[in-house]
Amino acid sequence: MAVINLFQDIHPHLYHVEFSDKKPSGADYVCILRKDMLLLEERDGGISLPRFDTVRSVLSVVCEDLTYLFSVDGISFFLSLRTADEAGGFGYHPIFAFRELKPEWLGFAGATAFQLALWYSSRRYCGRCASLTTHKTDERAVVCPKCGLIEYPKIAPVVIVGIVDGDRILLTKYAAGYNRYALVAGFVEIGETLEDAVRREVMEEVGLQVKNIRYYKSQPWAFSGSLLSGFFADLDGDDTIRVDEKELAEGKWFHRNDIPTDGNTMSLTWTMVEAFRSGEVF
Repeated sequence: MAVINLFQDIHPHLYHVEFSDKKPSGADYVCILRKDMLLLEERDGGISLPRFDTVRSVLSVVCEDLTYLFSVDGISFFLSLRTADEAGGFGYHPIFAFRELKPEWLGFAGATAFQLALWYSSRRYCGRCASLTTHKTDERAVVCPKCGLIEYPKIAPVVIVGIVDGDRILLTKYAAGYNRYALVAGFVEIGETLEDAVRREVMEEVGLQVKNIRYYKSQPWAFSGSLLSGFFADLDGDDTIRVDEKELAEGKWFHRNDIPTDGNTMSLTWTMVEAFRSGEVF
């Protein structure tokens, strides 16, 4: 059976997320955010996160106020609290650019840095008293100097469900946006268990009941600021699909041998589909 690498599988590189009040060195990477775009270096027909040395020589002003994010092996990633114009081989790109970035470990790290950068940018003001916040220097958080409110990065839990019926699996297509087949998925609501979210999302999106809910695998997914939890569940009763047309354009049963291919198993969704196709999951 072929080994499937998810987006976060960057072995032999090691992701170190523990907080540190580090200072940047020449080979470290710098993230410069403008709205929902990140400044990348464009060269030789490709793109990459800019190194500290390059940023310091071309865009020195953004290096005056940097926040440590995390490191991969001995290379650290920093967030600039200042913005910059596109110049000198630099251009702004959306987060999805990191899905194709090479090497793969840098794509994962860049997307994760983007996720943290977006969180910091959305917490510039206190949600309780609207005062300017400051970055804590002993942990990854922002604090309001006026009312004392401390906020930590938020992660949205999402369930992904492979609904199976013997040798069949149910695939769906969204009503808008992503136009390839996917699995039933949705955000967990406040007060819900993951299993309850599985049952609710399946009923809401395709009108089915499920049983034997079993956990498969998880994935941090910076593209939606989420932590994905994958589950397989067996059909319980009637197999008639009733799609929520506000969410989905299609819902269809596929036999194990007739499942369409996506060609990209970096996502948990298609890792689960391939696991069913190969017989790893029954």
